Parts: sequence; structure tokens; C-alpha cells
Amino acid sequence: MDPILLAVLGLLAMFALILLHVPIGVAMGVAGIIGYGLLNNFGASVTLAATETAGVIASLDLAVIPLFLLMGSFAGASGLSADIYKLANAFIGHRRGGLALATIGGCAGFGAVCGSSVATAATMGRVALPEMLKHNYAPSLATGSIAAGGTLGMLIPPSIIMVIYAFLTEQFVITLFIAALVPAIVAIALHFLAIAIVVRLDPSAGPAGEVMPWPERWQVVKESWGVMLLLLAVIGGIYGGVFTVNEAAALGAVLAFLFTVFRGKLSLGVLREVVRDAALNTAMIYIIIAGASIFSFFIADTRMPAALTNLITEANLPPLAIIFVLMIMYLILGSVFDTVAAMLITLPFVFPLVIGLGYNPIWWGVILVMVMEVGMITPPIGMNVFVIYGAAKDIALKTIFRGILPFFYADLIRITLIILFPVLALWLPNLLGMK
Repeated sequence: MDPILLAVLGLLAMFALILLHVPIGVAMGVAGIIGYGLLNNFGASVTLAATETAGVIASLDLAVIPLFLLMGSFAGASGLSADIYKLANAFIGHRRGGLALATIGGCAGFGAVCGSSVATAATMGRVALPEMLKHNYAPSLATGSIAAGGTLGMLIPPSIIMVIYAFLTEQFVITLFIAALVPAIVAIALHFLAIAIVVRLDPSAGPAGEVMPWPERWQVVKESWGVMLLLLAVIGGIYGGVFTVNEAAALGAVLAFLFTVFRGKLSLGVLREVVRDAALNTAMIYIIIAGASIFSFFIADTRMPAALTNLITEANLPPLAIIFVLMIMYLILGSVFDTVAAMLITLPFVFPLVIGLGYNPIWWGVILVMVMEVGMITPPIGMNVFVIYGAAKDIALKTIFRGILPFFYADLIRITLIILFPVLALWLPNLLGMK
């Protein structure tokens, strides 16, 4: 059978299995094993499945995933997430729309601790939503700011999805983290701008609160020393060259655990819940990565990525036009599939295409993560939207989707800026001499 035709049939089989509600990682693995067996022989296919799965499980690069998940869960259980929100609220909560601004700031801070968008949205939803509703914020702005702010957990280092991208594309994860810093600052600034526009058009959406006296502000700062220490130890340790990413993740998990203990928040039930959540999420991510590795090997062996690159090159489309077409494709996929799955399903084709067009793999990693972010708040799936909906069932789903629109437009502007001006992502790594 023609290898390209076999690759197409493999893709169709994978999507058919997904539509039959087979777990995505399993669907990718099964399609890859059968496809590689038909392309070569089934003995080699079984060997491929075993070696790729073992490689994923044994990978030290992926060991940071359960550690960061543990760190985020313990940080939420210990109340560190509430400290981040209180700190942001103390300084900007008195402004019009200030609680929404504090929510974005809190999401950015907690995203830097846990690295997961869903966990950030769920945690900040419990902390910030009751406060905003109590202060008569419009439900659309309150829920929209949490859902959109939660997506920052995917972009602000350390990010779990960046670790996965770096592993599969053989990039240095710290370079990817550093490249994401400026786009993350741009994201926060544009989210702030979106809130400012909303409350200017409708002042009642985010009424100004009382100014917190400076003595109380300093008291909040003192009470937030724990989360500052955690951020300094993990992020400062990584960027300062004191720890490797794995060591920083392990230290962060231990520190977050100790805060849970010394704050009296640790119980057998909390420990069981934290470990259970980390184990379930780790298992899900590892199964998806193992399946994607097998499927990627099969697709690469069919030489379909090279054929696709040649086909697009011969069409004489400008490289920038191709990038924007890919962005539209990812927005559609992100609205239907889980974001990690959407990235891993397409990576075998898209990554060689983008690199073949002469683009930087680190820049593309940042772009890809940003588009995956937007998928977290795009209907009909919008994972973060449903997380918030689950926490506030008295608020209509259409209200939450209406609330994310200003942030959705801000995100599209940000993605366009990073595409048109790659220096925004590559300036800092180049300044530090990283490749």
C-alpha cells in the first residue's frame, strides 16, 4: 500500500476511534501500532509500542509533570492561591474593575506555581468568584476574567504543556520557558486592557471598591511570604541556574507540602485527594504522550510530513499566510478537542512543516501554546468555561461565554503580534545566549 494513503487511513482510523469515545492516547497508539505494522511488520510494530511507552515512562524530562502537579495541588490545599489573590487585590482591588484585575494577577501568580490552566481556573474560581459577586460585579465579567485568566497557567513558566512540547520536539525546556516570559507579560497587559474597556463601557460591571490603607496592605504582604518564597525558590532557582527544572519541581512540591502541614491544612482526606488528582492527571498525560509518540513514529515513517511540506511549498503560498491558516486550524481543533490532544495529534505534520518554512522551533512552541490557551475558552468545549460553570451553576453558560469575548479578542491580538514580531518571543533567549 502507498505509504501516504496508509497515513491518511491511519488518521481517519484515529479520528473514528476518538468519535467512538476511545481515550485519545489509546486511539493514537492503536492507529500507530496497526499502521506501522502494515507499513513494515507487526513484530517491529509491537517492539515500537514497547520501546516508545518505556521511553516515555523512563524519561527524566517528563518527571517534572507529576512534581508540578503535586506542587499545584498542595499550593491550592494550603491556601497559597488565596494569598496570591489577596496580594493582588490589596494593591489594585480598589480600582474600577479592580477585583477582575486582581483575578488576572492572581491567576498569573498561581499559574507560575502550578503550570496547569484547568487547575488555575478551578482554584481561582473558588477564591475570586464569591468575592466579585459579593461586590456586585457583573457575572459575565467575574466568570470571564477567571476563565480567561486561568489560561495564563499554560503560558507562564513553569508550564506542563511546554514540557511536553519540549520533550516531543527535542528542545531545551528552559529556553522555551524564557521565550514565554515577554508574551506572558503582553498577555497580562492585554487582559488588563480588556477589563479597562469593559468597565469603561459599563461602569456597573465592575464597581470600584474601597482603598485598602497602607498598614493593611503591608500586613497582606507579610502574610503572603509563603507564596513569594515558593515562587522565588522554583522560578528563581530555574532561571538563576541554581536548580535543574526537575530539581526545582521537586523542591516546589516539598515546599508546598510543608506549607500545607504547617498551616494545619493537611489531613488524610486532603493527602488522598491531592495524590489521587496528581496520579490521575499524570497517568492521563503519560498515556497521551505515549500514544502520540507511537503515532508520530508511524507518520514520520510514511514520509507524509515531507510530502505535505513539498505540496505547500509548490503552492507558492507566503510562509506567513501558512502560519495564519495553521492558527485558524488550531482554533477550530482547540474548540473541539482537549488542548494537549489537539497539539499532539497535529505535531507530527505541523512541526516539520513549520521548521521547513524556516521558522524557529522555540518561537513556534510559544505560538502553539498561546493558541492552545485560546482553545481553553473557545466554544463548544472551552474547558476552562466548563470548569467555572461547574463552580457556579447558577450562572448561565451563555453568560460565561459572553464574558470571555473581550479576552478572546485580546488573545487574538496578542497571537497576531507574536506572529508578526517574533522578536517578542526570541529577544530574551537571544539576549541570554540561548539557542
